[in-house]
Amino acid sequence: MSWPNPFRRNDENTRHVWGYTFQWTPRHMSPEEMHQMKFSYDVLGEECLDRLDEISPPITGEIPRNRSRLPPKEPAEPALKRDLYALLRDNASSDENLSQLWKEVNTIPDWVDWDQIARGQDVFYRYGGVAITALAYQSLLGGMGAARVSEVLARTGGFSTKVAKARMYETTQHILQVTRSLSSIQPGGEGHASTVRVRLLHAAVRRRILALAKEKPSYYSVDDYGIPINDLDSIGTISTFSSTLIWLGFPRQGIWLRKQEILDYLALWRLVAYYIGTPDEYFATPESAKAIMESLLISEIQPSETSRVLANNVILSLQGQPPAYASRDFLNASARWLNGDELADALGLGKPSLYYKALVAGQCLFFICLCYTNRSVQYWDRKKIKALRRILYHVIVENKVHGLGEETNFEFKHIPNLDTTTSMGDYVSGAKESGVESRNLKVFVIGSAIMGVVSYIGLRTTWGIFGGLRLWMTRT
Repeated sequence: MSWPNPFRRNDENTRHVWGYTFQWTPRHMSPEEMHQMKFSYDVLGEECLDRLDEISPPITGEIPRNRSRLPPKEPAEPALKRDLYALLRDNASSDENLSQLWKEVNTIPDWVDWDQIARGQDVFYRYGGVAITALAYQSLLGGMGAARVSEVLARTGGFSTKVAKARMYETTQHILQVTRSLSSIQPGGEGHASTVRVRLLHAAVRRRILALAKEKPSYYSVDDYGIPINDLDSIGTISTFSSTLIWLGFPRQGIWLRKQEILDYLALWRLVAYYIGTPDEYFATPESAKAIMESLLISEIQPSETSRVLANNVILSLQGQPPAYASRDFLNASARWLNGDELADALGLGKPSLYYKALVAGQCLFFICLCYTNRSVQYWDRKKIKALRRILYHVIVENKVHGLGEETNFEFKHIPNLDTTTSMGDYVSGAKESGVESRNLKVFVIGSAIMGVVSYIGLRTTWGIFGGLRLWMTRT
């Protein structure tokens, strides 16, 4: 839900898109200006993947995300997992392209300030609950409104209701790894390594889809959708992890970052963009990062039928699931709060009652009180950041019941094939009791009561002042 601003400018440069209003500036890019980026991509990453496949061919011909999840055809000794990062590292000196890529991802740009990167990592955990909520319901679910990207995701089969939750947890693992510690994002760290793996994974998906499109042109139209996982898509992905949270996801939950926090958080994701082969200059300043986010909102968010299928599958895959056990109505209310009714309607999301909107409001009140209170006291702030780093990694990655159970090397469960499609899942009624919903209801009731008391005291005080002034004026 966007908060009203009666002082906002409204002139010939004002743009309104999906419930968000901004001023068009020379920094913004029109759809025509961005069009060429749909056909440029990480060529070096793909060339290196081809070479790594020659050095260590995939046993079953699968792309990197697949092998560890494929059931064995017959009893056999467990095969060693193929780690593309390790292959790149170990063979960098034997091939020109591999050497170039290895040198690139291990050469730190001049603009990197490691103290700033560390502060950017802390920003994520300082507002951890707010960030996770925004990533799930806005960056991911709302991002399904990008029709071109949805076409690629649908062809991987990774967002059917049976696997969407695990797919989201894998993405979250990557985020947690790049924010886990400063050494993690530096060359050789787990966040650095996982980012390079994701870069090669993207190359594998791109290569596979293009090969199938060559075999059957109707499978995927490059003219209509661009090269799969192109530069514009990659810029959009980095933007959803950074700019979208800063200027959309956080404010719509009542949280506004301080200027230095914005600079620090953008610097972190600019470094991730550099590692992953994405043009990073768009995240060099808050002004350019905000401009590209707003430009993408206008040009790319055009929901299709595929968008509606994937968005609803995200809701269905999360309803009644641990650890939150949130109901479908609460999930829809959260998505509508963060994306606005216009985009939510275009994505075909359900329309929950006012009760569930009140629960989301209660959640926002909870986040506001928690985040602003903790960040105001340095000791509380450091303690929360340290605890949340440990808790989130355990819940998402290590927990064998609710989470992934182990670190993933970013394997796909399904290889894109000519017959791979993603269809709308069926609604299954789940448990109605939800811990997070009960908490939000309590916060909303308590918050409403406090606001009522404060309003009452304020009115009584105001009337008292006016009464005193009136009495003073009559006596004089």
